[in-house]
Amino acid sequence: MQKLVLASNNAKKMKELNALLAPLGFEVIPQGQLGIPEAEEPHCTFVENALAKARHAAQHSGLPALADDSGLCVKALGGAPGVISARYAGEPKSDARNNEKLLADLASQSDRRAHFVSCLVLCRSADDPQPIIAEGEWHGEIVDQYRGDGGFGYDPLFFVPEFGQTAAELDAETKNRVSHRGRAMQKLIERLPEL
Repeated sequence: MQKLVLASNNAKKMKELNALLAPLGFEVIPQGQLGIPEAEEPHCTFVENALAKARHAAQHSGLPALADDSGLCVKALGGAPGVISARYAGEPKSDARNNEKLLADLASQSDRRAHFVSCLVLCRSADDPQPIIAEGEWHGEIVDQYRGDGGFGYDPLFFVPEFGQTAAELDAETKNRVSHRGRAMQKLIERLPEL
């Protein structure tokens, strides 16, 4: 079984990625288990932040590293919260405060279109000259009322028209298959034989 460091300390993201990677025979080790601190995420794009996190984890572990940088982009807000989705309402990170800020910012908006973005980067080593990069999007709209208790982050407000449910109302298996992270992972998996 090949070891892979996950450049994240987010337990819920870890659970999603583990479910997606388990069938492939990877032993996924969270970076915190190896004492690796979180990387800086100073960039304005998902791909740059994911690359920085993957290189950081690979450098500290000596193992291949997978990083995900993801967030919510809302059309009426010019793409915000974007790369600062986890810290939209400031520090400390809070899903509840982020959701309240999103609803407040959208209060006067009729256009509720939004999409989640996930950018996955797999570095075989810290100085990998050609990391595998895969991106996925998941389109929907923001609703005014919290619905569902699954998922995390903005999931209770992210309505998916094709299912008639929010992301928080979907079962984990369906969400993993159709979400931004699931779609990015499928693209990454297609390229894994190149390892």
